[in-house]
Amino acid sequence: MPDRQRADAQRNYARILTVAEQEVATHGAGASLEQIARVAGVGSATVRRHFPTRRALLTAVSHQRIEALAERAHELAGKDDSRAALLEWLGDVVAYCVAARGLAAALAYDEAGLDNSCSAMLEEAGNPLLRRAARDGAVAEGITVADLIALIVGIVLATEHHPDPVTRASRLFALAVVGLSPENEYPQGGQRGTKAVL
Repeated sequence: MPDRQRADAQRNYARILTVAEQEVATHGAGASLEQIARVAGVGSATVRRHFPTRRALLTAVSHQRIEALAERAHELAGKDDSRAALLEWLGDVVAYCVAARGLAAALAYDEAGLDNSCSAMLEEAGNPLLRRAARDGAVAEGITVADLIALIVGIVLATEHHPDPVTRASRLFALAVVGLSPENEYPQGGQRGTKAVL
């Protein structure tokens, strides 16, 4: 690709991404690709060339927030209380997903079960926190970061149209944590299983 075409493509990408961030913040994961193209001053084909799927667009829009959450997990890895560190990070994930419209949808796996780079990045970031909490006996065996992200995504998507989504999502997540507390049992395969300590 000649240098001029490459520079034009880079400018178009940056402009589309800026507009996409604004549109997703306003309209959520269902933001119109055609509207993004109009506001960015490019054709729909140009938008689709850079972002061939809605998932690709949401992933790009969410990338900086995912990186911030990954950095936060790294910061919390040195905290003495492994349970508190894990719960603080998960609380941050909830807060980010509520505040950043489209992030929960970016983290959700689609029905085809395709790879999800956003979730993969978060899982990689959260795994050290979860492993340390499990080693300290603060989390039941069998719980994965993917499980916890799926729980958060479900809560955020279920509350995004609530009059106060922040409070509602935080309450539901707190209830989920209580449900996994030491005095309760972690159901495995429909049976009452080992005690969960989260």
